[in-house]
This record gives sequence, structure tokens and C-alpha cells, in this order.
Amino acid sequence: MKAARIHEYGKPVVLEDIPVPDIQPDEILVQVKACGMCRSDAQLIDGYFRPFADIPTPITIGHEISGVVSKIGKDVPKKAGLAEGDAVGVAPGWGDGVCRHCLVGNTHICANVRWPGFGPYGGFAEYIPVPARYLVKADKRLKFEQIAPLTDAGLTPYRGIKKLRDAGALGPDRVIGVFGIGGLGAYAVQYARLLGGGAKVVAFARNADKLAVAKENGADHVIAIKNKTSEAIATELEKAVGQKDLDAIIDCAGATEMMELAFSLLGISGHYANVGLVGERISVPLLPRVNREQTFHGSYWGNNVDLAEVLSLAAQDKVHHTSKLFKFEQINEYLDLMRAGDIIGRAVMKW
Repeated sequence: MKAARIHEYGKPVVLEDIPVPDIQPDEILVQVKACGMCRSDAQLIDGYFRPFADIPTPITIGHEISGVVSKIGKDVPKKAGLAEGDAVGVAPGWGDGVCRHCLVGNTHICANVRWPGFGPYGGFAEYIPVPARYLVKADKRLKFEQIAPLTDAGLTPYRGIKKLRDAGALGPDRVIGVFGIGGLGAYAVQYARLLGGGAKVVAFARNADKLAVAKENGADHVIAIKNKTSEAIATELEKAVGQKDLDAIIDCAGATEMMELAFSLLGISGHYANVGLVGERISVPLLPRVNREQTFHGSYWGNNVDLAEVLSLAAQDKVHHTSKLFKFEQINEYLDLMRAGDIIGRAVMKW
């Protein structure tokens, strides 16, 4: 089969032919039909994660995976409800199944977690072996290129906004800011509308085309932040919604300067959920975090339940996509476009 693999950090991935992998008795062999490209694919190649987990090469990249069931392991029970030919999305975060996080369903934050696309098996390949419990059957109304980005770009902000909702940060008298209208942010705007309980949705970004996408996806207001001070942005925010600060923030970029700006706009008892990983460190004053009783939520990917909910919403046509399709042979080209920030929405490889 064809696969895109890292053989050396900092170098282009190698597009090569390797054997189709075997499966364990509790696994299913998935024939990949589409795989979304994520900024973390480029970060992995460029060595961003090495201080935290120096993964041995070769690594098959790609973790936003959709496909069809090709072969079923002998120990996969019939109650799993999967048959050859079924369309599936691959849930991220394959836990050990026994830790306290796994036992409540949060396998994606298991201390012994395995990630597709961060080891020998990934979605930029024609086949991938997946433990049966990490496949979510997809509605036949969904295309593979729609399913694939929902397993990360469409999943990650969904969990983050659920955290804001469950913390009481959203409601009809609240304002939520969406920062970073890239692959995740275009979905975050939609979830802010779906889960926000009537909260006003304001999108913040540097790029006019990305702000246009936010408006198309339901943002009540959009604010360009390039070359503007926090005071100027607060003034624009007040003109738009009648207040200078935000009750809730979902940050889909995690860029250092953007995070520092966003924190300066967070109001009393405000909640900040970050799902982005562009930067590495931030410097923010401590006093406002304390005397304003603000809460920061780290939110990482999502679990099986989150993915099942997202796929259900998409099947009901409540989630729309901004994506660009490309071919396997164009992977390195699109990785460079990703690094340059020149992709609007999500880039998705389709076989």
C-alpha cells in the first residue's frame, strides 16, 4: 500500500510503498477513503512535539481518518455493530482501557494513549488497523471527505465549547469570542451557535477571507485584529455588542500573541477554553485572573461520545464544511501551504 512517512524529522515526508498491516484479533482493518490535514501534522514533522514525546521513525502521518471496514478481527464481537463495507470515522486517543480516565470514557487523555498518525500507523496510507472500540459508524448521508475532518477539526472545538457550556459561561446574555478562524475555528463558530444558548458570537482573526468564512458560518460579528491594539479591538467589540469584554472564549489557534490579546479581553468570571497549539508559551498578568475569578480550560481533542455527537449533527446537516480536496501525491505541497497559513478551512486528502 501507499503511505506518507517521516523518516527524518525536519525533512519532507516520503511517499512510498509498504506492506498492508496485519490486524490483532480485537482490531479492524480500515481502508482509508479520506484523511484531513492538520497543523499538527506539520508540527510533528518539524519537531514541535519532540521535547514531549520523541516518537521513533518511521512515522505514518495523518489522524483525521474516514474509511470503510475492510477486515474484522476474530475477537471483535457482533454487538460492535460493524460489518465489512461500513463507513466509519476513526476516534482519536486509543487508551489502555483501565485507567480512571478511560473508565469514564476519556480515553484520549489516558497516560498510556496511542494516537493514529503519531506512530507506525496513520491516515495518509491506504489502510490502517484500528481497535474496534475506536471506530464510530457514520451515516450514509455523509461523504468521506466530510467525515474525516470531523474526527479532529470538527471534534476538538466541539468538546471545548461543551466545556464552556457546562461551566455556565454561555447563555442569552453572554458574548463568546472565537479566536483563530482556521480549520477548527470555522467549526467553532457553528458550535457556538448550536450550543451557545443564544449567546452572541464574535469571530476574531487577522485574515479577511477567514473572517468571511466565520460570517458565512453564523458569526454575529467579525473583528479584524491585525496591527490593532487590544484597546482598539475592545472599542470595536463595544460598538458591536455593547460591552468591551468577553464572557467566554474558544481559542482555536493557541498562538502566543493572540492568546495574550484574548486574555486582555476576558471579562469578570469569564471562561477561556484553548484548543490550539500554534505557540509554546504565553505571558499574562496574574491579578486579573484572580480578582476577576477567571477560569482557563485546556481541552484536547475529544472522546467517542463527542465524535458520535458531531457525526450525528453533521448527518442532520447542522454542520457545514469549508474544505479543499487534494491527492496523495500532493501531501508535501499542502504541508507547505499549511505552514504558510494559506489554507482556508481544512485540506482533505481523498483517495
